[in-house]
Amino acid sequence: MEKIVIIPTYNEQDNVGSILEAVFSLNQGFHVLIIDDSSPDGTGEIVSQLQQKYPGKLFLEVRKGKLGLGTAYIHGFKWAVEKGYAFVFEMDADFSHNPKDLDRLYHACKFEGADLAVGSRYAKGGGFVNWPKDRILLSKGASLYTRLITWMPVNDPTAGFVCYKKEVLETINLDEIHFAGYAFQIEMKFAAWKLGFKIKEVPIIFEDRKLGVSKMNKGIVKEGILGVLKLRWNAMFKNYRRRVKRTLETGPVNHFSKNMAVEGK
Repeated sequence: MEKIVIIPTYNEQDNVGSILEAVFSLNQGFHVLIIDDSSPDGTGEIVSQLQQKYPGKLFLEVRKGKLGLGTAYIHGFKWAVEKGYAFVFEMDADFSHNPKDLDRLYHACKFEGADLAVGSRYAKGGGFVNWPKDRILLSKGASLYTRLITWMPVNDPTAGFVCYKKEVLETINLDEIHFAGYAFQIEMKFAAWKLGFKIKEVPIIFEDRKLGVSKMNKGIVKEGILGVLKLRWNAMFKNYRRRVKRTLETGPVNHFSKNMAVEGK
C-alpha cells in the first residue's frame, strides 16, 4: 500500500462515480478514501455500492453531519498513516483537479526530493479554465496576502491538490491544525514549511466544476483572512511538531530535520 487519494465529499452525487472511475482508470496503483459528511443527496450510498466494483481499493468513512473540509482531511490523514500509506494525496471530487496530474505530484515526492508537492495554479505553466473572474481575483489576492503576512514562499498556499510523504503527516501534530475551511490548506503548508520540509510546486490547470454547487461562502473567506493573521501571530509561540513518547521497545525517537526550500516558482 503506497498511494492513497483522500477525497472529502458533501452532496457530490453528480461527480463521485466519475471521479472514482477516472482515478482507478489511471492504473497507477492509487487507492481512494472518501470522507463523506452524511450527504443528504446519497453520495455516501453511491460510494458504498461502488466498493463492490473496486474491492480493496476504495474505502469510505462516513461522519455525522457537515463538519468541514479541514476536519475531513485530518480524519483521512490519521486513517492513512495508521494504514501505512507512504504517499497521501488531497483532491477535490468535482474535477477541478485533473486526476491525470496525480502521477506528476507523486513523481515530485518519489523521485524529485519533495516532501510536499503542491498542484499550483500560480507556478510557471499553471493556470485556470472556465473559472469566474471574481473567483480568480479572490484566489490571487488570498495568495498574495498569505505570502505577505506569513512570509511563506509558496505561490499557491490555498491550493487543495497536494501530495504528502507520510513523514510529513507523522511529524506534524495534526491535533494542532484547527482551521475547518480553506484556511486549513494554508495552515498545513505553513506547518510543513515551519518544520523544514521541502515543498515543490507542480504547475496544474485548474478547471471550474461543471456539476454540483461550490462550497465557497463568506464564512470561509472570513476564516481565511483572520486565520492568516492568527497563523503569523501564533508562529512566535507554537510548535507544530508532534511529540512522540519514547519507550524501551521503540528506543529513542530521532526526528529528522530538512532544509527549508520551495521549488517551481
